[in-house]
Amino acid sequence: MNRREFCVGAAAAAALARPLTAQQTEETAMTNQLRTDVQMQFMRPWQLEAAARRFPVVYVPFGLIEWHGRHLPLGNDAIKAHAILVKCAEQFGGVVYPPVYFHAGFDRAHLEPLLTQLFRQLRHTGFRVIIGVSGHNIREQIDMIEAGLAPAIEEGGVCGVGLWEMTLSQGPESDSDHAAKWETSNMLFFYPDLVEMQALGDGPLAPNMQAPDGIGGLDPRVHASAEVGRRNAELCAEAIGRKAQELLASLPEDQRGFGQEKISPERWWLI
Repeated sequence: MNRREFCVGAAAAAALARPLTAQQTEETAMTNQLRTDVQMQFMRPWQLEAAARRFPVVYVPFGLIEWHGRHLPLGNDAIKAHAILVKCAEQFGGVVYPPVYFHAGFDRAHLEPLLTQLFRQLRHTGFRVIIGVSGHNIREQIDMIEAGLAPAIEEGGVCGVGLWEMTLSQGPESDSDHAAKWETSNMLFFYPDLVEMQALGDGPLAPNMQAPDGIGGLDPRVHASAEVGRRNAELCAEAIGRKAQELLASLPEDQRGFGQEKISPERWWLI
């Protein structure tokens, strides 16, 4: 490193150490716009190859169709996980697979081999890290993802992990529940048009996910906001991105690059 590079680096570090002004914080805050150029279903082949060469990581969001109060969409879990992973890919690189609406309530003897086939196809495409993220926050979901991943990992040249969206960021500003403060806040940030708070009325809510409300956690009418959702998404996306970097670095140096010579019809056709 020469003197000029050292000075520039030191200046940049000093700038990062200074507290952000209110205007700078607002300018750098995450927005709810989801770029299409990191979402696999919208990409063209050359875009997929370029993204995988830069950072050969693929994120796979999982969820299900499930009651989430009267005020949230039934697909909340996968929608939430997908949006957070898109923000992660925007910041760190990599590609987001479309939401997978499979869950551990299906017969896992049939489901896990199907997931293994998906993960093997992603490996064959050239990805080196596969991160499965479930927005349905039960332990069985993680077990399902990791059981599907294990055979692909054992074949070598790839690593991966199953997570909930907030596994690595859980704390006062990042958590989950069922259609209450956290999940409602996520939707208020990413998809406010899909939230109908008035559907909850103004009376007491039944506790502990009981009928007729089916909500588990803090009353979303009091505690949920788009700002809470934004901060949660920021922390989740950053933690997952750091994990992706860590996993890629854990591979042998000669296995950290894109694993295909080229994405073209004679070498690759589908996932």
